[in-house]
Amino acid sequence: MTVKRLLLAGGALLASASAASASGFQVYLPGHKSNGMGGVGVGLSLDQSAMFLNPGALAMVRANGVVLGANATFARVAFRSENGGPQRDLQPTVTTPFNFYASFGPKDGKFKAGIAVYTPAGSKLVYADGWEGRAALTQIDLKSVFVQPTLSYAITPQLSVGAGLTILALGSVNLQRDISALPYPGATIELDGKTKTQFGVNAGIMFKPSEKLSVGISYTSKVNAMVEDGTVTVKGLPDATPGSPSYSASRRINPGFTATNFAASLPIPAHAAIGIGLMPTEKLTIGLDVVWTQWSAYRELRFDFSGNNGNGDYAAVGTPGQPGSFPASTGTPGLVGGNNTSISKRNYQDVLAFRLGAQYKVTEALTVRGGVVYDQSPVRDGYVTPETPDNDRLALTTGLSYDVSEKFGIDASYQFIQILKRTQTQSQLLDNGTTDRVAGTYNSFIHVPGVGVHYNF
Repeated sequence: MTVKRLLLAGGALLASASAASASGFQVYLPGHKSNGMGGVGVGLSLDQSAMFLNPGALAMVRANGVVLGANATFARVAFRSENGGPQRDLQPTVTTPFNFYASFGPKDGKFKAGIAVYTPAGSKLVYADGWEGRAALTQIDLKSVFVQPTLSYAITPQLSVGAGLTILALGSVNLQRDISALPYPGATIELDGKTKTQFGVNAGIMFKPSEKLSVGISYTSKVNAMVEDGTVTVKGLPDATPGSPSYSASRRINPGFTATNFAASLPIPAHAAIGIGLMPTEKLTIGLDVVWTQWSAYRELRFDFSGNNGNGDYAAVGTPGQPGSFPASTGTPGLVGGNNTSISKRNYQDVLAFRLGAQYKVTEALTVRGGVVYDQSPVRDGYVTPETPDNDRLALTTGLSYDVSEKFGIDASYQFIQILKRTQTQSQLLDNGTTDRVAGTYNSFIHVPGVGVHYNF
């Protein structure tokens, strides 16, 4: 098995199986009021989280204020190989996406400015020891932080517009895999890198023709998450120094590989949304959002190496004809590229998400919420990877807010997300030319509790 296959087998560098409330590797956790209502809010002006959902609605949020919240995501992923064997369970891990919003402007004025900080992608996955896809992935740790300065203006009491500059301010990824088809237990490869600062835009319009109806439209542009100088570390292999006793063995395993750094990019896709808000009574609010995500921008995952990646210079490793074994000079199935590049197919498709939620004001202090979500998967049959064992999703949500005083309150939310069972066969991989990943069945679900506070001034 070559280092080139180890780098790309099943690998979406910045992807995540435990992305909450959104397809692919996105995280859709705007704020606890929205989270409890299934993520709706494009057609509502719930609070300062409008900066994430629809910047045009911010000017219709009456009070200035600060919203701070955090979630914990508990992903559970089980895998069973197409060839049988025991079920492999993901080791328990916890991630903590967060959000912070603050808005300012003249009291009862037309203008609002704000700043948002949030984490639209991030997770940590650790697969069980000895699982069948360990040459594709054993663990991944992804972090990202976006900052969004925002302006919103109410043209009339019924119509407002707004826009924000989305800035990928901080990002990092660490990905590890076993070199399993070798006579060297514990041999591993690790990719580690930090993302470059990138920019995009988030804009929206809010129209409120009456006190009982509101409509919003928003658009968020694509941002390319780019790693320009990541490091490649191989551990546990024999000494490759010419003349050393193990030199010939190392050459058979890793012929011609000289790269120590890599560059790669991943599109965080554009999405557009339309939302409707209904207020049939003073106590009841209902929201419906439809979100379109342009996942078709993710066609391939490309690595550019600082040196030779061993492409075209393969030696036999393992037992011919057995999984994880490749004859000399045949290249790696599912991967293409020259000696300094490697490309793995993704071919994602555009998808829709449908979000429905409501909140009810039980008392002056207590508001309760609930919602439901159906989210289509962008991953086609035969393109599933261990980093994104994705499928269509169903989610149930709930939440509440309690106002301790006129200005200060506590928010909480909970989501249960069931990713429908997904089976990928070896024949699908062969038909698509994607044999750089694993055949079998994935079954995944996610728990997402969260708590936060809000303060109005």
